Amino acid sequence: MNKVLILGDGLLATELVKQSGAKFVSRTKDGFDITDKKTFYHMTEIYDGVAQWCPYNVIINAVGCTDTYSTEREKHWDINYKGVADLVDFCNNWKIKLVHLSTDYIYANSISNAKETDVPVHCNNWYGYTKLLGDAHVQLKSNNYLIVRSAHKPNPFIHKNAWTDQTGNFDYVDVISKKILHLVDTDQSGIFNMGTSKKTMYELAKYTKEDVSPITCDEWIPNDVSMNVNKLNEVDNE
Repeated sequence: MNKVLILGDGLLATELVKQSGAKFVSRTKDGFDITDKKTFYHMTEIYDGVAQWCPYNVIINAVGCTDTYSTEREKHWDINYKGVADLVDFCNNWKIKLVHLSTDYIYANSISNAKETDVPVHCNNWYGYTKLLGDAHVQLKSNNYLIVRSAHKPNPFIHKNAWTDQTGNFDYVDVISKKILHLVDTDQSGIFNMGTSKKTMYELAKYTKEDVSPITCDEWIPNDVSMNVNKLNEVDNE
């Protein structure tokens, strides 16, 4: 049986903790900072001031700089790439499986219906670019990993308006979290696109917010951000 530790306290991390009952560490609760290796002791058992062992065999990394409009490139770099690289070293050292939570933004503006084996050719912002670099480092350096690329939204839908002309595999965070935990419980590895059936943002919003108003995308926003989730569906159907 897996003993899981979840890193982070954002939307996805909070839901994963709620559904799994797993222990978590975060910046606000513990002072854990993925950009500072000195705080990694929060993931270990300490004796006489020295990290003696790590009681977990799976660490789920739900930490990320997710502000897609931010111009703070150094912050994205430190959290989404450099911190991930340090976490890979930590997990390798303690022989822990790393479940790294990524994003559909790595495919944005380059490929629709993207498969896990497709190579993104153009990330449309610094967030997507640094998350892609983090993914690549995990693939190249981790001894045991699972990368999950998802598009999750708060439940209920929080905005007044929703796009009628953007389609994707997005779903609510409770649905996505359940599927992530199933991948962990069944000991999956490699890369998985995470989502449900293809739908517009407006169709998703209507499930939980009846009075949401339909709008169309700005010109610079991609219309089709869907991913191929056939690999995920095969696991779900086992």
